[in-house]
Amino acid sequence: MKARTAFLVLLTAGVVGTAAWLVFFSPVLGVRSIEIVGNVTVPGDEIKQRAGVADLHPLATVDLAGVESRVRGIRRLAGAKAERVWPGTLKIEVVERRPVAAVPVGDQVAVVDKQGVVIEVTTTMPTLLPLIKVDRPAEGDPALMAALQVIQVVPGSVAVRVKEVRAGTAEGVTLELSDGRTVIWGGADRPKEKGRILTSLLRRERDATRYDVSSPDVVTLK
Repeated sequence: MKARTAFLVLLTAGVVGTAAWLVFFSPVLGVRSIEIVGNVTVPGDEIKQRAGVADLHPLATVDLAGVESRVRGIRRLAGAKAERVWPGTLKIEVVERRPVAAVPVGDQVAVVDKQGVVIEVTTTMPTLLPLIKVDRPAEGDPALMAALQVIQVVPGSVAVRVKEVRAGTAEGVTLELSDGRTVIWGGADRPKEKGRILTSLLRRERDATRYDVSSPDVVTLK
């Protein structure tokens, strides 16, 4: 009886040991493919290379947090989530940064997202993005952040007409529209009121060239 019990214990230990070896050390359950989801402009091969996971590396021991951290190192990506899909796939879901404006920096133009993070630097001005002009074009600059906030809160009918945004300070944001009209927006406060008033004024007061909605309680035209 004791011999039989000992045999069963050894057999169980052997099975468990073999299973553990297959899962944690063997290439049998290794990474055979990497699936990239959510990328549009960032090549999948670039993401795979940045993930840094070798072929047939045991899927169970892949450092998911490490993969996510390395992939987020691609500036054009705002987020990354890695997960195991058994038996042999590493799935990486990414979120790309969306360009919202262009900021001149010397002889070049920095394309930035809503948080002011530089996505790319180019020598040509993107045609579909508004140009933001600030005194100190740097990530986190209060004037730049205010201008970016305003771009995101102006009504859609106005946003498509914004050609240029100037911000000397966080409270002094001015919009230049494609038809030549100027909007003094002020700070990023009370966006709904300013947007509603501006939309109405642009529709009713078409002869004006300057609209000041920086204080929604006292609106002026010129």
